[in-house]
Amino acid sequence: MAQGTWTRRDFFRRSAVVGVAAIGGPVLLSACQSTGSGDTLTAAKNAKTIKIGIANEAPYGYADSSGNTTGEAPEVARAAFKAIGIDNVQASVVPFDQLIPALNAKQFDVVAAGMNITPTRCKAALFSDPDYSALTALLVPKGNPQGVQTLQDVAAKKVKLAVLSAAVEKGYATGAGVSDGDIETLDTQDNMLRAVTTGRVYAAALTDISLKYLAKQNPDAGVEVTPGFTPTDNGQPVVSAGGFVFRQDDTSLRDAFNQQLQTLHSSGQWLQIAAPFGFDQSNLPKPDLTTAKLCAA
Repeated sequence: MAQGTWTRRDFFRRSAVVGVAAIGGPVLLSACQSTGSGDTLTAAKNAKTIKIGIANEAPYGYADSSGNTTGEAPEVARAAFKAIGIDNVQASVVPFDQLIPALNAKQFDVVAAGMNITPTRCKAALFSDPDYSALTALLVPKGNPQGVQTLQDVAAKKVKLAVLSAAVEKGYATGAGVSDGDIETLDTQDNMLRAVTTGRVYAAALTDISLKYLAKQNPDAGVEVTPGFTPTDNGQPVVSAGGFVFRQDDTSLRDAFNQQLQTLHSSGQWLQIAAPFGFDQSNLPKPDLTTAKLCAA
């Protein structure tokens, strides 16, 4: 999808199992199967089933080695929908840039993939309240011998930087003064990690959540993650928050979901659900970080 001024990266594609998975069970759903017509909330409550779309990207939403769907977004969705009275959540895996088109084609009813809330996407679909917020960080060799902490440091040190394809980190980097010749675009998180560990690049830029999770899953890789920072665009901080996505006319479903999401946030249950995937208290959206502001940014 097109990159906007306030868009962070269009999340990387994992080189994991790509297919269709069901949360908490073996039921599989064809990715091309369409949802029914009419009021989606009523239909889902009557069927006690709803269909979500993910992009197979850890830790936001992915199929594990058993073919079941997990990740922060599917698990939060599962808890919210259960509170609404919808017990069965089925997931389809599609490429990230096809999530909103597939949603609007009624292949599923909700995108649960940690999708960043941006003005461009708000024109194509309906977003929930912010589910989480995130900072940007750098993956660097253990000990960080070059001492880079920000993209401006990368530019000043003239070290090589990896970004992911379809990622706005490249724009952030060039805006910070990193030359195009020092930026390498890669297609997966595994290749990004490999590039840093082999010295092909010195650093790789991504959200702090993703990089912390990546480092945790590879404890012997000899890498570390810098403290998170807020990128800037034309001197202004870049707001980064992810949410769940609905079709434009599914306001009743979105509103019911928002009510439960707010309860999960305020009760502490969200943190219990999200913590295993690398999220912490700092990722809870601030009260003044609203979807309306993000859509209008």
